[in-house]
Amino acid sequence: MRDIELELLVGSDHYPAVVDCVRTATRSVWIATANLKDLMVEDARLVPGRRRGGKAPYRSVLSLFAELAGRGVELRILHATPPSRAFVRDFDREPRLVAGGLELRLCPRNHLKLVIVDGRKVYFGSANWTGAGLGAKQEGRRNFELGVLSQDERLLDETQALFDGIWRGAQCAGCKLRELCPMPLDQLGTTRRKGSPRTWVRLKPRT
Repeated sequence: MRDIELELLVGSDHYPAVVDCVRTATRSVWIATANLKDLMVEDARLVPGRRRGGKAPYRSVLSLFAELAGRGVELRILHATPPSRAFVRDFDREPRLVAGGLELRLCPRNHLKLVIVDGRKVYFGSANWTGAGLGAKQEGRRNFELGVLSQDERLLDETQALFDGIWRGAQCAGCKLRELCPMPLDQLGTTRRKGSPRTWVRLKPRT
């Protein structure tokens, strides 16, 4: 038995804790989610709660990812279903991401909800990478979510190893859903995929 320091996140606690952690990343952001949708974050260049030039003080998180990619931060998203149309639209507006600044890999079996920042902080819980889960949604419109944030080294080692194993396709050979997968991850090898839309095709229906 050992003590583990955890920060409990309930409901709207998720947005400031997780998104602010991502904003300050200097090396890497690894995200695992079942559902992948665009989400809106407060635009630090605007005064929160005010409008300038008729525009709301929010922007797509993908524009934040583009800034992180420009600073050399490694960005990975492991997801289980094709992204939403809004995600694809805003992704295509960011040349840095399209050129490989954000890597995406699809695994139909992934149900993890993880955010690992710089290998030093990890979130895990119920929240998907969606506006209703982690974004700047108003009370009354958010999902009910519960999760924890930690800097515990053993937790970080275990969660990073799990994420990286799925990312590299370590479990693909024995997967019973392989025939449903648009691109088994063990076929990717060490090739860096640059925003390939092949990760976004619809999954084949089960027969």
